[in-house]
Amino acid sequence: MGAQTVAVLLVAVAVAALARRRGVSAPLLLVVVGLVGGLIPGVPTITLEPDVVLFVLLPPLLWSAGLESSYVNLRRNIHPIGMLAVGLPLVTTFAVGVVAFELVPDLSLAAALTLGAIVAPPDAVSATAIGRRLGLPRRMMTLLGGESLLNDATALTAYKVALAAAIGTATGWDRALGTFALAVAGGVLVGVVLGRVLDAARTRLDDPLAESALGLVAPFLIYLIAEQVHGSGVLAVVAAALVVGQRSTTAGYATRLQDDAVWKALQLLLESFAFLLIGLQLPTVIGELAGISAATLVVASAGVLAAVIVVRIAWVFLVAYTPRLWGRSTAPASHLFVVTWAGMRGVVSLAAAFAVPLTTLSGDAFPGRPQLIFLTFVVVIGTLLLHGLTLPWLVRALGVGGDEATVDAQRAAAAQYRASAAAIERLEQLLDERRSSGRSSEVHERAGEVLRRWSTARADAALNPGETTAPVFRDLRLQMLAAERAALIQERDDGRIDDEVLRALLHGLDLEEATLNRR
Repeated sequence: MGAQTVAVLLVAVAVAALARRRGVSAPLLLVVVGLVGGLIPGVPTITLEPDVVLFVLLPPLLWSAGLESSYVNLRRNIHPIGMLAVGLPLVTTFAVGVVAFELVPDLSLAAALTLGAIVAPPDAVSATAIGRRLGLPRRMMTLLGGESLLNDATALTAYKVALAAAIGTATGWDRALGTFALAVAGGVLVGVVLGRVLDAARTRLDDPLAESALGLVAPFLIYLIAEQVHGSGVLAVVAAALVVGQRSTTAGYATRLQDDAVWKALQLLLESFAFLLIGLQLPTVIGELAGISAATLVVASAGVLAAVIVVRIAWVFLVAYTPRLWGRSTAPASHLFVVTWAGMRGVVSLAAAFAVPLTTLSGDAFPGRPQLIFLTFVVVIGTLLLHGLTLPWLVRALGVGGDEATVDAQRAAAAQYRASAAAIERLEQLLDERRSSGRSSEVHERAGEVLRRWSTARADAALNPGETTAPVFRDLRLQMLAAERAALIQERDDGRIDDEVLRALLHGLDLEEATLNRR
């Protein structure tokens, strides 16, 4: 199993790298490669382990998405996000449950509701991965990101309640509501408390390497602690990530640079693995269907997939045009439709389906388990391919694109001008203090003049980007850095410095090049 997992990881990263190089959607290509790979004779069957997804893949992916999220934007859009992350999964659970109960004879009502909860939440990975590539407007990405961060907690709680009823554990609405309230309150409380503890610990460490290492362990620990106290591990990880992300501006520059590089690499690895793993489940899913009517499966698949899509469209438009539910400003209809069409399901749904037990408490076979897993697979693959393949066309056809680039550039220029002015003001204060105390020298005055001209030039370049020499400066400086780097490497090759000295010198050049290449 270990060798197979390593092989899947290598293939996933290679396919993702190819997709990025060719400018195609990595999630879709990975799913297709997984589907084709699963049908090739001789390829080992890799069954998705629910614990691997829920305890290994999900926490770091949620953590990474939470660190990148804006607490300010999430709070500003709390009404629509709440309707998408709480209301929609519950409505989808009941709607899909009723449809499945009517179309699949072997499913009990509780088992059908379990299926509804399984396919209710759009995937945190799918929506943001495809949305980033399409350059969707910021508010739309905030809605989709906030929904995908929080809806797993709603759906997984509904899943636990429906599954308990399906296997024979007595439960009622009062207990179900209590379970949901405890999961939400416990998860948020654990996340906020541990997020603050983590931030305080990282601040006191003052060691970028140790801080990043602690950040890598944090999502797994927070998820486990929250689940142990019957809170939502999903909400705990998201809440803690938002706390740490909000406080990251006070961290040292080295910690921010290192965290950014580490989490981007880890995110690529885990996302690629998750999407490839989805496609590879096809043989396992088909193997469960022996003796089941093909006609029943086709009708049920069409009905459940249609229910998932239609319910999302109806709910989004219904809530959007109910101002008290959506918030102060309603998005244009074209934007709303793109939101409805971005409901791709993913690996969490498959993990929940595979986690359904084989038998009930009475020892009987779980009602309709093979059909439940197959229908989940249909919804996941169907939404990924249908939405993923048509979403770029839909975005272009409706004219829904990110228009923040110009506004962001203007705001960044104004902020840079104010920051440069603050820097010059501070410089003058320092020089005045030295002059008044008699500690000023010609060296200080020359340095002050150089810094004053440099900061003024930055401020002018920010406000007048079309009239500045900044692009020329950048190109020339990059060529100079390349020459410096080559000269330093030659110094090492000639034996005048060793590798440790070389790495320290290159680190300084790398930081400057990263600054010049920032977007």
